[in-house]
Amino acid sequence: MKYEKNQYTEGFSICGLIIAGAFLFWGISTIIAGGWWGIILIGIGIAISLGLIRALVNKKKLRNTVKYEFESNPNATVEDISKTTGISKKDVQAIILDLKMSGELRGKFSSKTGQLKAVPAETAEKDKFCQSCGAHIEKEAAQFCNYCGAELG
Repeated sequence: MKYEKNQYTEGFSICGLIIAGAFLFWGISTIIAGGWWGIILIGIGIAISLGLIRALVNKKKLRNTVKYEFESNPNATVEDISKTTGISKKDVQAIILDLKMSGELRGKFSSKTGQLKAVPAETAEKDKFCQSCGAHIEKEAAQFCNYCGAELG
C-alpha cells in the first residue's frame, strides 16, 4: 500500500461520488440517444468510482495499521505511530478518533507524555464512551457528552 499525505482524511468524498454518478448518467443517456461518445463519459464515471473504492479500501488498511501499532506498543504516542508507519499526524489522529468511536481502541492519552494508557478489558466493558467523539463518560447518569455535547444513547 502506497501512502499519500492526508489520504485518510481527504481520500473519499461524497462530492466525488455525485460527480461519478453524473458522468455515468450522462454517458448512459448519450448512448441511449444514439451518441457514441457516451462511452467516454461512462469511462470517466467508472474511473472516478474506482478511485473512490480504492480510497475506501486504503482507509481500512490505514485503520488496521494504526490499530496494530497500538496493540504492539500500547504506550506509543501519536508522534511515534506517525514516525513508525509514515502516516501523517493528522491522519493518525483522525484514525484514533474513528477507532475510539467504534470501540476498537480504548484508553486515554497522558496529558504530560502523550502516551496512550490502555484501559483494561474488564474496565472497558463497564465504561461508557461518547459515540460522537470517543470521550470517556465519567458519570453513569449522563445524558450528554461533557466534551462535545452530543446526546448519549
